Amino acid sequence: MIRVLVVEDEPIAADAHVMYVGRVPGFTVAGRAGTAAEAMRTLGKAPVDLVLLDLNLPDMHGLDLVRAMRAAGHPADVIAVTSARDLDVVRAAVSQGIVQYLLKPFAFAALRDKLERYRQYREQLATADAVTGQQEVDGLLATLRGQDPAHLPKGMSPESLTAVAGLVRAASAGMSAAEVGERLQASRVTARRYLEHLAEQGAVVRHLRYRGAGRPEVEYRWVPVR
Repeated sequence: MIRVLVVEDEPIAADAHVMYVGRVPGFTVAGRAGTAAEAMRTLGKAPVDLVLLDLNLPDMHGLDLVRAMRAAGHPADVIAVTSARDLDVVRAAVSQGIVQYLLKPFAFAALRDKLERYRQYREQLATADAVTGQQEVDGLLATLRGQDPAHLPKGMSPESLTAVAGLVRAASAGMSAAEVGERLQASRVTARRYLEHLAEQGAVVRHLRYRGAGRPEVEYRWVPVR
């Protein structure tokens, strides 16, 4: 059983993360903390294999917490769970040895995928004391990191998904599939596929737009990150 420490200062998000971890076979919640100080105290009391870490903590940046963990001799792996999209933060996370990076907002399926990949990675590590060659090393890293495009529905591209997400995120109000398609020079059907995928991932929410006496139109609004 992989023991997970959930570090998240937003109570609602922390509750969700705890619930999500509990739904994935092979994982158990070893504790939860709302601050870096609480996290360090928990790490000193109970064995932890993996830390699910929000980077924006009230008393210390998450990356500084990782440094403090290593300085204190805590070897637990770390998955960053954050709204930080700054490439400098991503680069720093990689340099600190954070094994995975999950952007808020996300749905249960996204976290489940990260955890299952991490479990597979640990299982592979446990089968041998040494690797036989470069191919095995590459295989281990591929299991851990995964390939995001492969998890998109058939016919969807990461580039188009990024474009749709960026358009809705920047909009001052909700956008319909027709409006997104027009802006991106794509069909309404294609735009709706990407918008619905974002809705399933929890990145956008659907609202009904009423204009006159006709049938209401569905619009999509970006979910603000707390």
